[in-house]
Parts: sequence; structure tokens; C-alpha cells
Amino acid sequence: MRIAFLSDIHANLPALAAALESAHRHQANRIVVAGDVIGSGPHPAEVIRVLKEKRAEVIRGNVERRVLRYHERPKALKRSLKKSSKGHLAWTAAQLGDLEWEWLQSLPHQLLLPVGELQVLVVHGSVQSDDDYIYPSVTAEGLRGMLGDAHPDMLVCGHSHIPFIKVVGGLRVLNCGSVGRPVDGDPRGSYILANFTRSRQPHATIVRFHYPMDDLVADVERRKVPFQVGEEYVKGIKRRGV
Repeated sequence: MRIAFLSDIHANLPALAAALESAHRHQANRIVVAGDVIGSGPHPAEVIRVLKEKRAEVIRGNVERRVLRYHERPKALKRSLKKSSKGHLAWTAAQLGDLEWEWLQSLPHQLLLPVGELQVLVVHGSVQSDDDYIYPSVTAEGLRGMLGDAHPDMLVCGHSHIPFIKVVGGLRVLNCGSVGRPVDGDPRGSYILANFTRSRQPHATIVRFHYPMDDLVADVERRKVPFQVGEEYVKGIKRRGV
């Protein structure tokens, strides 16, 4: 079985489309997403619809958790939308319909996937918090503190936007990086492709892919994504020069 582990799409539809096409070419049997499918980018509803259509297995990230608060507090959303400096989370919430809200509410905080003899734990930040960052520099002691009582055979995470594959304190850690907002100096999106066979550990690789930046820039500007995030997004994309 081949699983494509994605994370941090951040409402970037061109990047998601490119990632899914790449995963298809690599004959992935399952798509698993480690959270932050929305936020910052211009396509929150479209990204959700595509993931639903593809029957991806998705967990809730810190962005989804924060956006869901607006669904629970509609008056707070109205107040935020009236502000000239409205944030991207309020803007994102305003783009969603009933089907998208229902889908977001159904997302679990983490997934424990039995794959053959392995127990693969998928989290956004860490087991303890979706705001934790697991970097390539993580130590065995630091990782133990973020695992709590969990004892998986393999840990898959995102949130840091920095992809890596590493054995830490005997545990194999796969950080997917980011599909839609790479920050590690490589302008391409990333995900991890893991090939599970009868052997104890799968063969896992970081897959990089290009996506059409011009389409993304145009939609950030056309859809009037809030100024702070929109400007940052566009400047960052142009600076990467892809």
C-alpha cells in the first residue's frame, strides 16, 4: 500500500491539485492529510470540496480549530468582518457554506491508522497540542514530552512546514512539510509518499512538486483576501520566483 501524507494546504487549490496529480502518478492508494487544509489562501471551500470528493482521510489542524470558533460564535464573525483589518480566519469562515462547516466539524484531532503490523499516528502539531512544532532538530527527550502516553510505531505530523524523515529515540517521524505554503527555502510544495510492504518499516520519501503560482496570486488579489495575509502571500510567492 502506498499512502500520500499531505499537510498544510492552506486553501491553495493549485497546489493541492498538483499534489494530488503527483500522488496519482506515484500510484498512491490513500490520501491522508495532517491538518490546516484552510487558512491564508484564497480557496477554502474549493479545497474542502476536493478533499471530500477524493475521500481523503483528514484531521483538524490549529487553523480549523480556530475557524470553527466563528461557526460557534456568529456574532463574533460579523464583528470581525466589519473591521477594515479583518483577519484571514474571519474571511475564511465567511467563504464556507453548510456542507463545508459540517465537514470541518466532523474532523478528528488525530488518526491512528493500522497499516499492516504498524500503528501510524497522524497529528497536526504533536499528540499534546496542535500548536506544537516538531522540527528536524527535535531530540528524543523533547519528542517524548510531546507524545504523552501514545506509543505509535510511526508518527506523521505537519504544522512546521519543514519536511523531514528521521528516527528519533527509536520512533520514525515523518513531517509532511507544506503543500500550499513552503517556508524552508524550497519554493515547491511537498508531501511524503510512504510505501508500506510486509517489511517492518515502509520506504518513505519527500516528494516535491511545482504548482502554478500565477493562478494563486491572481486569486489572492481577485478574491480580496485580507490585506495583511494577502500582501504577505503575494510578496512571498513573487520572492520565491516560481
